[in-house]
Amino acid sequence: MSAPFRAFRVFDEDGRVRGRIVSATLDELGAGDVVIKAAYSSVNYKDALAGTGAGKIIRRFPLIGGIDVSGTVASSADARFVEGQPVLVTGFDLGVTHDGGYAGLVRVPGDWVVPVPAGLSLFDAMAVGTAGFTAALSIADMEQNGLTPAQGPVIVTGATGGVGSLAVLLLAARGYQVTALTGKGGEHGYLRSLGAKDVLSRNGLQKGTRPLEKSLWAGAVDAVGGDTLAWLTRTMQYNGCIASSGLTGGTDLHTTVLPFILRGVKLLGIDSAMCPMPKRQDVWRRIATDMKPGGLHAIAKEIGLDQLPDAFGTLLAGAARGRFVVKL
Repeated sequence: MSAPFRAFRVFDEDGRVRGRIVSATLDELGAGDVVIKAAYSSVNYKDALAGTGAGKIIRRFPLIGGIDVSGTVASSADARFVEGQPVLVTGFDLGVTHDGGYAGLVRVPGDWVVPVPAGLSLFDAMAVGTAGFTAALSIADMEQNGLTPAQGPVIVTGATGGVGSLAVLLLAARGYQVTALTGKGGEHGYLRSLGAKDVLSRNGLQKGTRPLEKSLWAGAVDAVGGDTLAWLTRTMQYNGCIASSGLTGGTDLHTTVLPFILRGVKLLGIDSAMCPMPKRQDVWRRIATDMKPGGLHAIAKEIGLDQLPDAFGTLLAGAARGRFVVKL
């Protein structure tokens, strides 16, 4: 039996969801054919919802949280992976129905495991994590639908958050003219440092009420949803693409069909959790090559397991800047 290790386990006790650090053993973990000695995890909005009960994310209690992990293979019954190999896991059912990444050891099915591409460290992989993978997937899908840097500006909403910060970095690395939209007046300099050419304040934005407004954006990475996404549909250029991946601004979408049938606007749904493995591996390859973001350390704050509750609160309050990387 392996030595005990620390883990952040989430409990449902008397109808109240809360997490705490426990001592765990490998025998207690969910089934899988690959055991990972965890190095880092990360904190995503989904983790904050799961770890506090603010959203019904976890479907089996008690459960170790964390939808991301990077580390090295400790043991494997899957011939695709060998001991000592650097690997990562994001999404699938990790931290939802299967014990997650906030632990010293993580056991998962081999079909969930991605070799860390050359050029990315284990820290880099979690500074990117689900948020950055979502941003990269958004860009890949927009480019598959015809987006190029020559077509004009691309707007990123919720730009100081995890998806937003990484989207600005990744788009800038690809040569796009990036406009960042944020409700945080004090973060304009930060966003420009990531590569944003222009920064718009969400609070002073005149969104209008007409079905179609002035054509502004060739593409949009939207992690906000709600009224912001509705405004984007009205302000896209002809054949513009919107990659929608978030709901911090609400789940309702009030718009008309006119942007879609008169301007050919494309609304692309982005789901990183169940992304098929061939596409998943290709996007991670691109994160390590043509999309490789500079300045990852500038947007990543390293924390420990005991700082998770504070990180959850920061994300749920909309006060996050960049990424929290959890050192294991």
